[in-house]
Amino acid sequence: MAEENIYEKIDDENLYEKPFDEPDFSAKEEPKYENQSTFAYDTPVTDAIYSEIDVHSKAERSLSPDYINSNEVTEEAEEIPTEAQNGVGLYEVPAGENEEEMSSRRSSASSAEHFREPYDEEQLQEATYEDNAEDGMMMAYSLPKGRAAGPEEEVVDYSLKPVQNNNVEEEEKPVDPSQPEIALFVKAGSDGESIGNCPFSQRLFMILWLKGVVFNVTTVDLKRKPADLHNLAPGTHPPFLTYNGEVKTDINKIEEFLEEVLAPPKYPKLAAKHRESNTAGIDIFAKFSAYIKNSRPEANGGLEKNLSKAIKKLDDYLNSALPEEIDADSVEDEKSSTRKFLDGNELTLADCNLLPKLHIVKIVAKKYRNYDIPAEMTGVWRYLNSAYVRDEFINTCPAEKEIELAYQDVAKWLVK
Repeated sequence: MAEENIYEKIDDENLYEKPFDEPDFSAKEEPKYENQSTFAYDTPVTDAIYSEIDVHSKAERSLSPDYINSNEVTEEAEEIPTEAQNGVGLYEVPAGENEEEMSSRRSSASSAEHFREPYDEEQLQEATYEDNAEDGMMMAYSLPKGRAAGPEEEVVDYSLKPVQNNNVEEEEKPVDPSQPEIALFVKAGSDGESIGNCPFSQRLFMILWLKGVVFNVTTVDLKRKPADLHNLAPGTHPPFLTYNGEVKTDINKIEEFLEEVLAPPKYPKLAAKHRESNTAGIDIFAKFSAYIKNSRPEANGGLEKNLSKAIKKLDDYLNSALPEEIDADSVEDEKSSTRKFLDGNELTLADCNLLPKLHIVKIVAKKYRNYDIPAEMTGVWRYLNSAYVRDEFINTCPAEKEIELAYQDVAKWLVK
């Protein structure tokens, strides 16, 4: 079978097609441009088209990078006067300004327009840090209008930052549900505000202080007792307290109640270990009252001896060693005690009861009877001096003047 010639037959004379026709320089065609299609073919295209587009772009240039659009020319561009197309008459020359100055101004404007970089609108927008009162901002800083931070320029934030935990008012601490609400009402002094003379008020004051519990203290002026306090505890004189809103008035029962509810491990136990500590010096205040209220000179000597005997009994107990102070293996004679308080070196409920009364005895007997606790009673003086350096005592004790004023009408002068 004869093979068919699948290829076209090509003339040997014309093996290659001419890539393009040789240009005919006889007919001078005007070059056509992209934007020429929008014009009528019979409208001659002049060089003013470029000037027209350039002027249009300068007059209505957008800040967006898409402002250049060479494919569309609006009809407004056709109506631009010839002198505007040629770049003439775009600027008015102010009076007194010559053409050279105007030309220089146009040249500068054209140069600045040419070298201006097309920034984004977001970059050219005014960067303002707003003043936010809620966030605590006190000032704001703005970049100049039309200026954007360059890629290598560091933008400094000059705004004042809110200081943490610097509030004018302190935040309220959460209330501990296990913390009881305790309010103690004590007798006021002569000024109606300070702590007045009352050994029972100081007794409860010391107990609460030693317990380490949070409580409020209110001094009550008995001369003008507020109505709300009268309604709180009618017919009751201070001291009394409220515990979680419940009013308690009996001193001994209050002491027992506080020792029960404010118990270890959260609160210390204040009860004395030794029974004798609770009764030591129990009769001193009664002997003192009889002594200071006596107005008969012939009875004064006997009453003073009774008081000294009661104080001596207390001194003997304070100087006698407690069982824990005695060494069972020692062959030496029983030594005297050096403890600070009734039941040891720490304050107990027994001390809260006795110390306020013993302090009153010392102050009032000296003031109105010129009586001093004998210096040879070393145990009593050690006891008092130990109390005078404890905050639990000195911060709950009334001033000596208040004690003297309280007994001014009670103490009887001896009538000869």
